[in-house]
Amino acid sequence: MGGVELAPVLVVGLGNPGPQYQFTPHNAGFMAIDRIAERCGVTVSNRRQRSLTGKAKLAGRDVLLAKPETYMNHSGEAVRALLDAMSTEEQAAELIVLYDDVDFALGTLKVKERGSSAGHNGVKSITGSLGTQEWVRVRIGIAPQGEQAANTARLRRLEFVVAPLRKAELALLDEGIDKAADAVEAILTDGVAAAMNRFNQRSAE
Repeated sequence: MGGVELAPVLVVGLGNPGPQYQFTPHNAGFMAIDRIAERCGVTVSNRRQRSLTGKAKLAGRDVLLAKPETYMNHSGEAVRALLDAMSTEEQAAELIVLYDDVDFALGTLKVKERGSSAGHNGVKSITGSLGTQEWVRVRIGIAPQGEQAANTARLRRLEFVVAPLRKAELALLDEGIDKAADAVEAILTDGVAAAMNRFNQRSAE
């Protein structure tokens, strides 16, 4: 496109490091990063700015995939450091963050351009570190079917989001992980508005 160089993109999945958290609802963001990496034929294993990272090409863009190792509540420290390292005086890196959301049913998805944390500590940390809510997010539903609206206070409790999912629940979440990977590619290919139109309608149930 006229020789214009596109900004690098930082795609971050939120979660907690350690095998005990691997298959918990709070690690949906980590799972989505691993799915994107698998599709791109790369590994997310290089340690950089307190994160595990992997370089990839996605939709013709240079992308850095990242899983912060700071634990959820301090995710913003790693995201801020990664963005600073990727950006130059002439060009700021773009940011897309994938994370779990108890406001949506397990396996569903919502793309947003900006917004409040809605009680998510990882999102609070990122907004606090960046000083802005203006960053793209892909929210992956984790609420058990039938419980997403009435019981969000209970679902936000720590014991729910860090408890291992059952096999049937993981199968449903896997559908959401696939959609999240598709959504990131759609954002890079067609823009956020088009991705919102495509994915948010599907997940509105």
